Amino acid sequence: MDTRVEEASVTPKTAPGPIVLGAAATAKIAELLEREGNPDYFLRVAVQPGGCSGLRYQLFFDDQPLEGDNVMAEGSVTVRVDRMSVPYLKGATVDWLEGLEQSGFTINNPNAAGSCACGDSFH
Repeated sequence: MDTRVEEASVTPKTAPGPIVLGAAATAKIAELLEREGNPDYFLRVAVQPGGCSGLRYQLFFDDQPLEGDNVMAEGSVTVRVDRMSVPYLKGATVDWLEGLEQSGFTINNPNAAGSCACGDSFH
């Protein structure tokens, strides 16, 4: 009787990131990254003090990983969230809105108790 056990190839599970990227946001970020032409760039999403409601979202291209970053990938797009911002962004959805009156990234954050009229800051 053969008692050998074949090793199964196991793909490590990736924990879900603190944010969800909508399809339109993923496509727009990929387009903007391609225009930048720097393969080291990734999207950084952060929360920083400021704005009229106390906290402000920051979305920008970065090439400097930080210790403790939460990293997620969506297609060709890599997103990093610093460890201090993760609790503020957990469950938030980032998407791209394209319309006649307004175009830009939107953040739907279930952790925000309220926001200001400009939509850039929250508490």
